[in-house]
Amino acid sequence: MSQKRILIIDDEADIREVAKLSLILTKQWDVLTASSGEEGKKIALEFQPDAILLDLIMPNLGGLDTLKLFKESPKISDIPILLLTATAKLAVKVEYVQWGAQGIIIKPFDPGTLGDQIEQLLGWEK
Repeated sequence: MSQKRILIIDDEADIREVAKLSLILTKQWDVLTASSGEEGKKIALEFQPDAILLDLIMPNLGGLDTLKLFKESPKISDIPILLLTATAKLAVKVEYVQWGAQGIIIKPFDPGTLGDQIEQLLGWEK
C-alpha cells in the first residue's frame, strides 16, 4: 500500500501535534497540519492529501463552514473528510454527513489507535 498523506486541521496545537506524531509513528503516513480552515484549504489545494481530519469547533471558520468550503471547491471536493470533535450530537451528525463527511472521531482520541480508526472509517484496511 502506498504511503498516505493526511491533513489535520485543528486550532489546538497540542491536538495537531499528538495526532501528527501518532499517525507518523503508527502508520508512517505523511502528515500535514493547519490551524484554521482557510490555511487547511490552501494546503489541501497544494498537496492533495488522501484524507483530512477536521476539527469541528474552531474560531472564525468553524468545522461545518470549512467542510462546505472543501466540498464546493472542485479540486479538493473528493478528498475524504473525517470530523474530529468532542461534541458529537446525533442531530449535527446528519448535517455533516449531508455535506459529505465520511465519519466522526471523538476527542479525546487514543493516539495508539487513531490510524486504525481512520483506516476503518475510510475503508483503507488491507
